[in-house]
Amino acid sequence: MFAGTDVAGALQAAGVTHVVWLPDSDLGTWDAALSAAKDLTLVRVCREGEAFAVAAGLWIAGQHPVIILQCTGLFEAGDSLRNALYDLRLPLFTIVGVRSAKALRAGTTSDSCPVFVEPIMKAWNIPYILLDDSRPVSDLADEYVRARAENRPGAVLIAE
Repeated sequence: MFAGTDVAGALQAAGVTHVVWLPDSDLGTWDAALSAAKDLTLVRVCREGEAFAVAAGLWIAGQHPVIILQCTGLFEAGDSLRNALYDLRLPLFTIVGVRSAKALRAGTTSDSCPVFVEPIMKAWNIPYILLDDSRPVSDLADEYVRARAENRPGAVLIAE
């Protein structure tokens, strides 16, 4: 799992202005580092569907937000995601913590969350990359920059 300070640095280097999130699971450990990052504004939401609406407003206002949530939150946010990305055509970027992904690979969990994340990203036609401990955190920033340059939605899935 990436250190919060590394994630904050990568997001700042990529030009992210706001992190809209519901801190959860492993991603929640980034809270202190993201809160301390002077060039990032954290916006904590109550529900994941709300995150897409808040990020949409920020993007419309000329900011560069990133949404961070866990895989179950991605499932919950489907209608808001659809509305922002496809009805409004906003190029929002999401970082998704894929709970139990490492345990599923090891055959030590029955958690269905990691089974459905990639098929859902494909169904929503959201370009994404999967990051695990073998890849550098700079890949997160690179994918954000690529999506922004192409004016399209994108995502990074973080194997937890």
